[in-house]
Amino acid sequence: MSIIEISSLYQSGVEIFSTLTEAQLRNRIEPEKGIFIVESPKVIRVALDAGYQPIALLCERKHIEGDASDIISRCGDIPVYTGERELLAELTGYTLTRGVLCAMRRPTLKCVKDICEKARRIVVIDGVVDTTNIGAIFRSAAALGIDAVLLTTNSCDPWNRRAVRVSMGSVFLVPWTWIEGDLQQLNEYGFKTVAMALTDKSIPLDSPILKQEERLAMIMGTEGDGLPMETINKADYVVRIPMAHGVDSLNVAAASAVAFWELR
Repeated sequence: MSIIEISSLYQSGVEIFSTLTEAQLRNRIEPEKGIFIVESPKVIRVALDAGYQPIALLCERKHIEGDASDIISRCGDIPVYTGERELLAELTGYTLTRGVLCAMRRPTLKCVKDICEKARRIVVIDGVVDTTNIGAIFRSAAALGIDAVLLTTNSCDPWNRRAVRVSMGSVFLVPWTWIEGDLQQLNEYGFKTVAMALTDKSIPLDSPILKQEERLAMIMGTEGDGLPMETINKADYVVRIPMAHGVDSLNVAAASAVAFWELR
C-alpha cells in the first residue's frame, strides 16, 4: 500500500480521477489501456469480487482506516491518493458521496457468440444513451435473471461512472458486450427476437406463445423515439406491455424490468 497525500490539483497520477473525460478513459484507440471509475465502497467490493483489476484509489483521509480499509488491503500495491474532502471535491468536480473512488482496468470483452452460447434470456439495448437508464436496466437484468446484455454501439457505455453507480455494481455481474449490424443475427444463435414496441401487430407481453420459446432476445429502444422501424419489422415478435388509464408507454428502464419479470 502506497499512501500519497495530494497537495495540488495537478499532481501527477491523479489525472485519471480529474481531467480525463469518459471518452479518454475508455480509450477506443488502445482498448487494452482503457480505464473506468467505480464510486463507493460497496460497488468497489462488487467489482473486486467479480475479478476486476484495480489500478489506483482516491479516498478521503478518514476512510483509509475506515470504510476503505478492507478495500485497500485487497488491492495490493497500488497508489492510494488522499486529501481533505474539499480538495478531493475540487479535484473530481463533485463531492464524493461515499468518499472513495477506484480506477480499474477495462478487461477485454467477449464476442457476441461467446456471450450468447449458454444464455436463454438476453436483452439488447438499442441506442439508449442515458446513463441512469443503462444502470437501471443492468440492475434489473441482474436481479431478474437475465443471462446477458448486448448493446448497440450507439448506446451509452455501461462502465460510465454514473451508470456503474446507478447499477449498484450490477454491470459487473451480468455478461455484456457490444453488437454491430443486423440484430436478426441473433437467430443464428437460436434466439427469437422480441421488439418492445407499440404497433398494430404488437402482442401482449403475457402472451403464452412467448413463454414457449426456449431462447428470447428482448430489444429495448431509445428513451425518445423507441426502436427503429426496420428493427421492428424484422423482429420475430413485436410486444407491448398492457397498460391502463390511456398510458401508452413506460420509461425504458421501467419497461425492461416488467419485461424481464414476465419473460424470465
